[in-house]
Amino acid sequence: MKAVLCERLEGPEGLVIADVAEPVAGPGEVVIAVKAVALNFFDTLITAGKYQTKPALPFSPGGEIAGVIVHAGQGVSPFAVGQRVMAYTGYGGARERVTVSAERVIALPDGVSFEAASGLVITYGTALHGLKDRGQVKPGETVVVLGAAGGAGLAAVEIAKVLGARVIAAASSDDKLAVCRAHGADELVNTGHVAGVALKDTLRDLTGGRGVDVVYDCVGGALAEPAIRALGWQGRYLVVGFASGEIPRLPLNLLLIKGTAAIGVFWGEAMARNPGALQADMASVLDAVTAGRLRPHVHTVLPFEQVRAGLALLQSRQSAGKVVLSFN
Repeated sequence: MKAVLCERLEGPEGLVIADVAEPVAGPGEVVIAVKAVALNFFDTLITAGKYQTKPALPFSPGGEIAGVIVHAGQGVSPFAVGQRVMAYTGYGGARERVTVSAERVIALPDGVSFEAASGLVITYGTALHGLKDRGQVKPGETVVVLGAAGGAGLAAVEIAKVLGARVIAAASSDDKLAVCRAHGADELVNTGHVAGVALKDTLRDLTGGRGVDVVYDCVGGALAEPAIRALGWQGRYLVVGFASGEIPRLPLNLLLIKGTAAIGVFWGEAMARNPGALQADMASVLDAVTAGRLRPHVHTVLPFEQVRAGLALLQSRQSAGKVVLSFN
């Protein structure tokens, strides 16, 4: 069978398409025939050896997939051969067939496409965990999403709206902001035009000077400090990722003077420590998708052989929503 393999830690240039052995399912596992695998920004890092998870070479990128179960090991009830599913793999998903622990597999309703489903687990799971569990977002609060047009950011825009928040989407172009508006953002800030002190003032102006309640930061870098300065009393700054490539250093006095909190959002570790939360969260997400309250946005679907092009879209921040590879 075919697989995308990272043979050298050189980012996209280290990837090849190769033949590998067919996987088998042991007890508590299923083998999934992959129809679609979503790429995430961390795939650009893990294939360059710059992510906190460092698999042994060679490995496949792809942390979330959707497909059909073709083999089931013992003890995987309620899953069965022929069932449509999506799954969290962490990495290793960019293969025609993948073995996955049943606790990381979620049944997929017929009305949700493989392409849309492949991008639900990580981004929507992270947004739900970050905003609901870590950020404790309440109806009527104001949430700012930095990097709002990317896969992680757009999911956060939608989840924040489902939680009843007023959402300010911050992204780097008017085209990206138009996508955010279509997915429910109440206010838009073009960070290509506004940065530094101007970002702080813009966010405070949009809240009548009160300050925002929650910042969901997928970007890091130069936007972090002005966003924290825009927080109101007992606001929460959620550390989600560093798509800018720069990990900010924050003056801690900013947290002290307004009773604010900086909170890490490490969804993968949270799910590893509490596997039952994955099933519960994904049930909520799929219910919202089928009801039309969440509308996952797929930027493009590429043949899996074009994985380098897909990662290049993420690295250059040209995509809005998810980049998906197809194995059909």
